[in-house]
Amino acid sequence: MAHEHYFICPHCGNRSMGVDRKNGFRQEDRGCEKCGFAYLFELLDDYYPAPAAAFFACDADGRIVDCGRGSFELTGLRTEAVIGQPIAEALGISFSDGTDHIATALEWEVRVSGKELTVNAGPERARAVADLFPAYDDEEGGLLVVLTPSNGH
Repeated sequence: MAHEHYFICPHCGNRSMGVDRKNGFRQEDRGCEKCGFAYLFELLDDYYPAPAAAFFACDADGRIVDCGRGSFELTGLRTEAVIGQPIAEALGISFSDGTDHIATALEWEVRVSGKELTVNAGPERARAVADLFPAYDDEEGGLLVVLTPSNGH
């Protein structure tokens, strides 16, 4: 019996399931069926982002390659302004416990969940919770960063 995998689109947040990490017999990565984005992140567990969650896709070095759903609403930054920048610098991320959870997720290729942080939100700082998902591939790596605004930010 085939095991289904959970996937999430970093651009629109659409969740999907599939038995294969690739697109059929081709060796292409799965793309989003809803918005057409070129690749998806695989989730080890099903994950339901909050309605106000902001999505950021990063490369294997933690540089932003795309800003998805909710990113502008949280930070006020346009995708064009932050492409290629390290996410922690571009968003002014500061984890509450002082740990660099982005580096941990990238180096160890592990999911990091529920980490409190502050982030630049326009001219002010906002509290949020980060869920970090490494790309589970042997080729390019990458990281999906989902920031959920905390109540009363």
